Amino acid sequence: MTETIINLENVNPIEFFGVNNKKLEVLKKSFPLLKILSRGTQIKLSGAPEQINVAKEKIELILHYMERNGNLSENYFEKIIGGDDAEVVDHFIENNAADVLVFGPHGKTVRARTVNQKQMVQATEKNDILFAIGPAGTGKTYTAVALAVRALKNKVVKKIILTRPAVEAGENLGFLPGDLKEKIDPYLRPLYDALDDMIPADKLGYYMSTRIIEIAPLAYMRGRTLDHAFIILDEAQNANDLQLKMFLTRIGPHAKAIITGDPTQIDLPRNQKSGLEKAIRILKNIHGIAHVELDEEDVVRHKLVKAIIKAYEKEYDKEGERHS
Repeated sequence: MTETIINLENVNPIEFFGVNNKKLEVLKKSFPLLKILSRGTQIKLSGAPEQINVAKEKIELILHYMERNGNLSENYFEKIIGGDDAEVVDHFIENNAADVLVFGPHGKTVRARTVNQKQMVQATEKNDILFAIGPAGTGKTYTAVALAVRALKNKVVKKIILTRPAVEAGENLGFLPGDLKEKIDPYLRPLYDALDDMIPADKLGYYMSTRIIEIAPLAYMRGRTLDHAFIILDEAQNANDLQLKMFLTRIGPHAKAIITGDPTQIDLPRNQKSGLEKAIRILKNIHGIAHVELDEEDVVRHKLVKAIIKAYEKEYDKEGERHS
């Protein structure tokens, strides 16, 4: 019997082993002839040398993927463990830095981490307008902002315009303290946060002061023609039909646009209807407009967010059955 110890020092062991060691159990079931133990930041394999070599190769592939991408869903974990040919490796492991969208401050790399986020990248390269739809935490906004920053840095566009509908999510905008900018800024904060990850503070300040990067409520887009720009409409589920049409018809001939939204989180008053579903439906067959749907497999926030999304989806399905 042979023993081998594999170190996990370059990845988060909790992310590797999974919630309640679910990924570790997948590993054990895939190699029933091996004794597999987890010890802090190490994995100990005991058994026949040929079995250890196969398991070690799979684990190293997973570690390489996690080092490059930061996280790994249970679904992808199972696919890598169960794969036995080069296609699996090619699908999940990339051996160059071509997938990096932006090199941010302090050596930070921003990349599309999941299959659907990578579809967003590919769709944007081939189309001028993209609808990216999915639940919270799937990286829609973050990936969209990264694509915009990349386009600006590569001089594909001259400016970035980031916009959101200023719709209250349970709070009353009028009762917030401060002037209009101070009232609006909290709604735009996720866009500022994404930019902070991708552009050094001094350069971001310069871009903002010279309006090379502009962040504004959706209402401020009316009457404008947005050309030579990368435009992002975030939280589009909170735009009504006329607002979405207004936004889409602002786009100039040398511009790109990404519209992100989560149809399950509409904050509009009850007497107003979101225009997102209609826009997706009537524009789906137009050449140059692409659609990407993200799901819980794309969640890159806390590991519990994925479980929360699934729980709510099950409850929504039950409510739909009760009302049908």
